[in-house]
Amino acid sequence: MRIVVAGASGFLGQPLVSTLRSSGHEVVQLVRRPAADASERQWDPAEPIRLPDGTDAVVNLCGVGVSDRRWTEEYQALILSSRVVPTATLARAVAAQRVPVLVNASGVGFYGDTGDREVTELSPAGDDFLAGVSRHWEQATAPAAAAGARVSLLRTGYPLHRDGGFLKAQLVPFKMGIGGRLGNGRQWVPWISLFDWLAATQFILDSDQVEGPVNMVGPAPVTNTQFTKAFGAELHRPTVMPIPKAALKILYGEFGNEAYRSLRCMPGALTAAGFPFRHRTVTQALHAALTDPIPA
Repeated sequence: MRIVVAGASGFLGQPLVSTLRSSGHEVVQLVRRPAADASERQWDPAEPIRLPDGTDAVVNLCGVGVSDRRWTEEYQALILSSRVVPTATLARAVAAQRVPVLVNASGVGFYGDTGDREVTELSPAGDDFLAGVSRHWEQATAPAAAAGARVSLLRTGYPLHRDGGFLKAQLVPFKMGIGGRLGNGRQWVPWISLFDWLAATQFILDSDQVEGPVNMVGPAPVTNTQFTKAFGAELHRPTVMPIPKAALKILYGEFGNEAYRSLRCMPGALTAAGFPFRHRTVTQALHAALTDPIPA
């Protein structure tokens, strides 16, 4: 397949490009600087784009990190626009050129804080900031779906690997023996092995069965307390120091509240399609995250 990838420079994008190429796919990366060679194409996410002729699928992972800065009004606006604007541009290009497949990033933040309730792809949207971002993000793919493309929406949880994302931010304090549960630790953590995330994305590209929202999470959700104990056990470190909500609020502003949301997400679409999870427990996922290198 000839696959165009936007947002290919990030924590998920780089290993996805490597994984797809190692599987024999031709990957063209969209970049904002001048293209270095035929494997790249320059674009401006706010301007119309002509995709390479013969494009079989587009994967869009664009969006600034939600935890990279404090949530000022300006940064919240950027969180939204950096997702919706490139998605709308690519959806229109997919529609105009009749590209068969659009695989678009989204997040489990779509559901809001759901407490102990199990969440599937059929569950309703939440009503907080990240839920609103995810709704607008997904709605921006509408032109592609209306033109007949198979659109899959990757509602991603926390892909686990020591080199980025959710786990990297916690690695130093846990290695120092000062990691611990967040608050009471009863909130559910929507984890997924990075390696399963990569495999699931390729599975979705290769399969014509998977369409619409896809919860990109592991099959056995755990509470923050369970996650904390498993992480400490893998590192052979104690986890006896709970982190109060006020501390994260000071460090991260409004994003500090997000770390306490509870999302008991289940991978309903992947399970129904027969996706073979490699890491079915958080212990397996954490062990791989700490020992196995990211595909390069």
